[in-house]
Amino acid sequence: MLGSPEAQAIHEAHPAIDLHADTLMWARWIGYDLHKAHEPPLPRAALGGHVDVPRMREGGMGAQFFGLVSLPLADRVRGMARVVHEQIDQLDAQIARKPDGLRLVRTADEVDACRRDDVMGALLGIEGAHALEGDLDNVDAFARRGVRYIGLLHFSANEAGFPAYGRGRDDATGLTPWGFELVRRCEAARVIVDLAHINKRGFLDACRIATKPPMVSHTGVLGAFEHWRNIDDEQLRAVADKGGCVGVIFCPRFVGGDGLAPVVKHMLHILDVVGEEGAALGSDWDGFIVPTNDLKDPRGLPLLTDALLEAGVSEAAIGKILRGNAMRVLAEC
Repeated sequence: MLGSPEAQAIHEAHPAIDLHADTLMWARWIGYDLHKAHEPPLPRAALGGHVDVPRMREGGMGAQFFGLVSLPLADRVRGMARVVHEQIDQLDAQIARKPDGLRLVRTADEVDACRRDDVMGALLGIEGAHALEGDLDNVDAFARRGVRYIGLLHFSANEAGFPAYGRGRDDATGLTPWGFELVRRCEAARVIVDLAHINKRGFLDACRIATKPPMVSHTGVLGAFEHWRNIDDEQLRAVADKGGCVGVIFCPRFVGGDGLAPVVKHMLHILDVVGEEGAALGSDWDGFIVPTNDLKDPRGLPLLTDALLEAGVSEAAIGKILRGNAMRVLAEC
C-alpha cells in the first residue's frame, strides 16, 4: 500500500468507501473484469481502467458505489431501464464467479460484514432518473436488485427536473411534480436521493422535502473553485442540514488543477462550511474523466489521506471522510 504508516493505519481502521465509479458501464461494453488487476490503457488514465478489486485492496478500500449509466439518446431504443439491468447482471455474474472477492451489499451492516470476511463490497447507484423511463414502479424494481441511490439528473432534462449543465438546461425551474413524487418514492423504498448533476433550484427543492439524508455522489464545491459542475455553500448546508454527505470528485477540470492539493482544498472547504460530517469520496473513476494523477486509481487513496493529515485534518475527521459519513447515510436511509 502507498502512503505513510500513519495513512495505512487509518485505512486499516476506516476502509474507504467511494461514492461513484462508472466501472460497470465498461463491464457491459467490453467485458471489463473487476477481479483482474489492470493498468489504465491510455496515458493519464483518460478513458477508464481505473477500478478493480486488487487495486481496491491495495488502496485500503472497503466498498465502492458503482454508478449505473444509461444514455438517453444512445440507449432509448434498447430501453434505458434494460441497460441498467444489464449492468447489474454483469456485476452479479462477476460476483458469482468469485464471491470471495466481491459482494453486493445494501446496508451499513453488510458493508461491515464484508470487512470481517475480507471481501470488497459493491454498492449500486443509478446516474439519472431518465433510467426509470417515467415509471415510479421502477424505483422498487431497482431497489429489489440492490440499488441504493438514484441520481435525479445527469446531462439531460428528464421527468424529474433539469440538469446543472446539458441538454434541456433550465436554471429557473426546480423539480417537476413527478420529481417531488420520485423523492418520496425513493425514501419509501430506502433508496438514497443523489443530487449530483441537478440544477440548484431542483437541488434545493429535493433537500427541502427530504426526510432522510440525501447525498451528492460526485462533485466539486464553488467555494474552492468556480465551475458549473460544482455546488455552492447554500447547497452544502442544505445537504448537511438533512444529515447527508458530499463526495469530492477527483477530476482536475472540476477541482481546479492536478495533484492532491486541489482535492484537499475542496474537502477543507466542506469541513469549514458544514463540519466533518459533510465530506466524502466521490472519485468519478471510469466516468470519462482524467483523474488527478495521484488518484488515477484506488491505490492513491492513502496519498490523499497523507495530504489531509499534512493539512491538519484530524484522524477522526479523515475516518469520517473515508468511510464514516457514507456509512451514516447508508444506515439512516
